Amino acid sequence: MDQSSKVGVVVARVRGLVHDGTLGAEDPLPSTRALAAELGVARGTVVAAYEQLDGEGYIRTRQGAAARVVAGAAGAHGAAGAASAGASSGSGSGSGSASASASASASGAGAVGGGWDGAGSVGAGGPGAGAGAPGAGAGAPAAAPAAGAVPAHDGGVQRAVVDCRPGIPAVTAISERDWRAAWRAAASAPLRNGLSDPTGLLALREQVVVQLGLARGFTPSVSEVVVAAGTSEALSLLVEALRARLGRPPRIAVEDPGYRSGHRALTSAGAELVAVPVTADGIDLDVLASTTVDAVLVSPTHQYPLGSVMPVGHRLALLAHAARTGTVVVEDDYDSEFRHRGRPVPALAALDTAGVVVHLGGFSKTLDPRLRCAYVVLPPGPLGAAVVTARRARGAVVAEPVQVAVAHLLRTGAFRRHLGRVRRDYAHRRDRIARRLADTGLEARALTGGLHAVLTWPGPATGAAVVARAEAGGVLVSDLADYEVERGRSGDGVVVGYGAVTLPELDRALDVVLAAVRTERAAGARAADPQPPAPGRERVRR
Repeated sequence: MDQSSKVGVVVARVRGLVHDGTLGAEDPLPSTRALAAELGVARGTVVAAYEQLDGEGYIRTRQGAAARVVAGAAGAHGAAGAASAGASSGSGSGSGSASASASASASGAGAVGGGWDGAGSVGAGGPGAGAGAPGAGAGAPAAAPAAGAVPAHDGGVQRAVVDCRPGIPAVTAISERDWRAAWRAAASAPLRNGLSDPTGLLALREQVVVQLGLARGFTPSVSEVVVAAGTSEALSLLVEALRARLGRPPRIAVEDPGYRSGHRALTSAGAELVAVPVTADGIDLDVLASTTVDAVLVSPTHQYPLGSVMPVGHRLALLAHAARTGTVVVEDDYDSEFRHRGRPVPALAALDTAGVVVHLGGFSKTLDPRLRCAYVVLPPGPLGAAVVTARRARGAVVAEPVQVAVAHLLRTGAFRRHLGRVRRDYAHRRDRIARRLADTGLEARALTGGLHAVLTWPGPATGAAVVARAEAGGVLVSDLADYEVERGRSGDGVVVGYGAVTLPELDRALDVVLAAVRTERAAGARAADPQPPAPGRERVRR
């Protein structure tokens, strides 16, 4: 039996044990070393199997702790089981199927169930208890609902709601050891009398510069980095600086459809928005050139929400237009770390030679949106000075312990290790969506990167109707029309977030959404083309 077949057998066997209830939520699995020794296979075989199961959402592995079954994974019957059986990632293969599971006990590498029982009950700790089993302060968190599961009630019966609205990353995927170490570093920082630097903790800004150099292709000076309380606060700060420079509310062009929270932040701060449509290459430069604006907000690496990637020629043309007209280009680099096809695209700021780009980044999509920690990279010149002035006037907005913790994650490499882990998980979910939507008549967009997909379809079914029907089925998604500034520009569709759900939950969500689209399209077709009464059955007027 080759390596991929052995991995497939282990994967299929664990899936079966989860589905039949032998392994329950939060049950620990044996350590990779112990299970490999028991089965007489290479440890890499078990590591590859655990990685695949982790990516599929069946188990959660953590450095220094036992792998455990994810809550809710046992519900992955039907479409989830069928899709998982035929799918394989990395070193897994099609051998991870029902037939492989059936032959597990008959092969040397497949004697997984019996071997585990012989070494001790998995539910009681088994072989993993001595090698990486959770101990005091080192284990996985206590059992809790999955990130995408929200309690709901239907006729008095509690059921799980799968929350696939976009914007939520896999917060619980970060290594608990690294997370706790970061907060210990924050707690052990020396106390001092005084206020925090409004522009941000020096240690954090230094680490942001290092990360940008490694991942985004440019290295600003530390003085050009300003810490903000999320992207919305950064945009508000920028509007304040522009108003101070211009002596009037700024006119800011935005992508349509686009980042609705950012749009609200801009208008709340007093900006006037100018909606510019989006093409396959990003913001429509011809339309932009026909308007007079002070700034333009773009998401060139992965347009939000449609997912287009701005090609380099388009980027250079945008920068040339901005330099020629004095327009500020605000680059929202919101999820550039998650590129599922090809190599990561350098930041727009890396191409800027005229000093027209304000680069926005943060940790809401990579770590935890509740940190409310972001940063602004300013160009040299009057605008950068105006932003710093506005920042100092507002004071520090991100608690210093939070900044210390984030700086620790960056400095120790924990942040980059976390990114490597969740990229794999997100890629598994992205691939699942692509496979599930093949030959359905729906188009899946925005799958080149990020944490969401846009599902669109032809025919008479509105996004709002599909959202409502999906919610009735226990799945929460967003209407594509809600991201529009001018209604009707993007067509009918829904936005499905997959950052914080397991593969079984994602399968269930896709089942519900696909059924909702079919039902609404059929209803719309009947309403648009009512059948005439049968001959001889017309009502007679009296």
